[in-house]
Amino acid sequence: IVTAGTGEFEAGISKNGQTREHALLAFTLGVKQLIVGVNKMDSTEPPYSENRYEEIKKEVSSYIKKIGYNPTAVAFVPISGWHGDNMLEPSTKMPWFKGWAVERKEGKAEGKCLIEALDAILPPSRPTDKA
Repeated sequence: IVTAGTGEFEAGISKNGQTREHALLAFTLGVKQLIVGVNKMDSTEPPYSENRYEEIKKEVSSYIKKIGYNPTAVAFVPISGWHGDNMLEPSTKMPWFKGWAVERKEGKAEGKCLIEALDAILPPSRPTDKA
């Protein structure tokens, strides 16, 4: 989850920011699939700003690509946890958001809200031989 609030996102994505640290930790620990929820869309200027979402998506995509993730396999979802926008169902406050789509070797997935992105996560295969 990254915050869209002015100054908050910039602090998280800065050189030693938590957004960078968490993404790097996830990759280092072997997390293969990622969802980026762009939260606090209600507190952007203007509220629910498409430009702010696109700016954040571009910046985060660039960073996660550097550390080893494929941005086309990552769902980016603009949300407002406080108001419930794009959490369980598509929000009318962001008509510009046409949905997220991911492409991976197992196939494509797409949706409009965070719960659909979570449901699209593929369970990891576990070793079955007890050697």
